[in-house]
Amino acid sequence: MKRISIVSAFAISLALGAIAAQAKLPPAPPMSDAQKAAEAEKAKAAAAKDAAELAKAQDRAVENYKKNKGK
Repeated sequence: MKRISIVSAFAISLALGAIAAQAKLPPAPPMSDAQKAAEAEKAKAAAAKDAAELAKAQDRAVENYKKNKGK
């Protein structure tokens, strides 16, 4: 008897979980022009930082190559 109640409780919780998974979130509010500009500036700064880090890593690789093999 106890086993049946455990199995039925598990089945009910699975059903409720499936219903909750079907729920949709409301759409995000539209961004203002200021928010769009701030996000674009942030993305531009991140791209510049990534490019600088890549250049630095490439320079280190070249120096390492010259030091060890490119004599």
